[in-house]
Amino acid sequence: MTDRRLPQTPWQTVGPFFHYALPWEGGETLIGSNPAGEKILIRGQVLDGEGNPISDALIEIWQANSAGRYAHPDDTQTGKVADARFVGFGRCPTDADGMFSFYTIRPGAVPGPGNSQQAPHIAIGVFGRGLLRRLVTRLYFPESELNANDPILAYVEPERVETLIAVREADRTDIASYKFDIRLQGDRETVFFNV
Repeated sequence: MTDRRLPQTPWQTVGPFFHYALPWEGGETLIGSNPAGEKILIRGQVLDGEGNPISDALIEIWQANSAGRYAHPDDTQTGKVADARFVGFGRCPTDADGMFSFYTIRPGAVPGPGNSQQAPHIAIGVFGRGLLRRLVTRLYFPESELNANDPILAYVEPERVETLIAVREADRTDIASYKFDIRLQGDRETVFFNV
């Protein structure tokens, strides 16, 4: 029997993105009734390099509670109380216009590398067509004084930091509202981290 090797097939774009069972009903709501902390709305749009909306992406967020503690057993910080009315993790598929939204709370500051303190932020994962691995970024709040000394923001080129800062919108009833668009390529591409 001779050794027959098949030739390599041509490269192809991965897609369409098939996210069956990844989102769940209510996955965009991280809070129960009367959570500790300030309720906020995060909304945004996922855009391609040409500025067109991406209608079949999935956005995943995870964050600390208002005290700066994660809803995870590995977070053993003493003096920071866990909140059973806050799950700390959510998923939302984008709609036909590439829009997503999350109801959550403003996170507290968390420990960083070398005994530093990280500014309040929300970690974001992006899944979608053509992505072999999820993209990871962060959302920071414009009014946080801790942004200036955040050890992760310090790694980002100063002219690109603005792609990680949400824009405060007019509040909606009792909820502070922030807009955070995610640009996958092109002009004002969002900073993504290699994790």
